[in-house]
Amino acid sequence: MRPQKDYFKKILVIRTDRLGDVVLTTPALKALRESCPQSHIAIMVSPHTRELLEDNPYIDEVIVYDKDKKDRGVIGFLKFVMALKKKRFDLAIVLHTKKRTELITFLADIPRRIGYGNRKFGFLLTDRIPDTRHLGLKHEIDYCLDILRKLNLKTKESKPYIAVKKESLEWIDEFLKTQNISGHDKIAGLHPGASCPSKRWLKERFVILANKLVEDYGFKILIIAQGKENVAIADELAKNIRYPVINLAGELTLSRLAAALKRCAILISNDSGPVHIASAVGTPVISIFGRNQAGLSPLRWGPVGRQDKYLHKEVGCSVCLAHKCEISFDCLKAITVEDVLKSVDDVLKV
Repeated sequence: MRPQKDYFKKILVIRTDRLGDVVLTTPALKALRESCPQSHIAIMVSPHTRELLEDNPYIDEVIVYDKDKKDRGVIGFLKFVMALKKKRFDLAIVLHTKKRTELITFLADIPRRIGYGNRKFGFLLTDRIPDTRHLGLKHEIDYCLDILRKLNLKTKESKPYIAVKKESLEWIDEFLKTQNISGHDKIAGLHPGASCPSKRWLKERFVILANKLVEDYGFKILIIAQGKENVAIADELAKNIRYPVINLAGELTLSRLAAALKRCAILISNDSGPVHIASAVGTPVISIFGRNQAGLSPLRWGPVGRQDKYLHKEVGCSVCLAHKCEISFDCLKAITVEDVLKSVDDVLKV
């Protein structure tokens, strides 16, 4: 059998889920490029994450699958499949295993299709890996790399990577000047939002934390958020902090968000996509975790930078009910402002 790197001329990687998931796929993209330097490598993503992959040196093409607009419905789906079929991919690496993605790769006549087998449509894959991701036995980066290992491709440990656009860096520098913030000022980014109430640390503690960061550490405060509900949380925070803050909640493209996070000395955030974006651009992160399901734990989803920290406390739940929590999110209440500040001290010492 010919070496895999000579066999796969055109490779499609599929990751159509959230921001953090896409960022944590980038080490696999690097490993794939190193193993298959002559291959054409494309990644298929949702519209809202496209910007994260632009200018990525490990890929040749970003394919956007817009299931809610352009590719919506049966006709839109079939048009997308036919366009993909014309590209004549040899291999599909399905990192976001859903019935829809498995069906797309099958109908697009991609001869080799590998991924974590879905119970209903997993038979459409040619190579199925037993899906233990819900057990959270390893980091999401490793779960992605495991698929490459199944193909006998070489993998090396590496950190997530995002190419920050020069124009976005120039924009944030100019913007900060309008806020009277110089290159010598230390900025602490705060991200109080998350996709679920079970992942959101108490707003009033974020306020206390922000005041402490200004008073005891001399930080300037930058607040970020995306999505209507999270922007409302950020706005409330900004109103209650005693000191002037820069509130960019809901105002940033992903490229500008990456640039803004790169300008920060530290990011303190709930478990969410900006954690991994910050880590990918080299900004130290403190990530706050609540839920205790194994598949949602810090072991699988924690930040992986050298200086990164996470906070997570067990409060005795045998089963986590997530947003239906019956004990008022005691796991999040167990994490104090002092706990976060201790982590800040640890990060700043490195």
